[in-house]
Amino acid sequence: MSNAFDSIKQGLNEALVHAKTKDSKTAGVKLYRPQAVDVSGLRERLSLTQEQFAARFGFSVATLRHWERGDRSPSGASLVLLNVIDRNPTAVLQALQ
Repeated sequence: MSNAFDSIKQGLNEALVHAKTKDSKTAGVKLYRPQAVDVSGLRERLSLTQEQFAARFGFSVATLRHWERGDRSPSGASLVLLNVIDRNPTAVLQALQ
């Protein structure tokens, strides 16, 4: 076979070995997958208007409206923050003061 084929085959084999090898930096680390949050229900449970909720927790009102309408879903750090707010809103408010 050609040198190009051998080179590609070697690269693919190395990639497979790398993919199967556990990274020592992540070994033993639990992956956190935040749960979806009913943003509208959370806000209503806290008895806050959209404007109040957005201002208190650092979201834009427009983003909050998109989440509540279902146009978009919170993700990343926003979803993590919403999970914390859902479980302990007082702690979040104290941390933000």
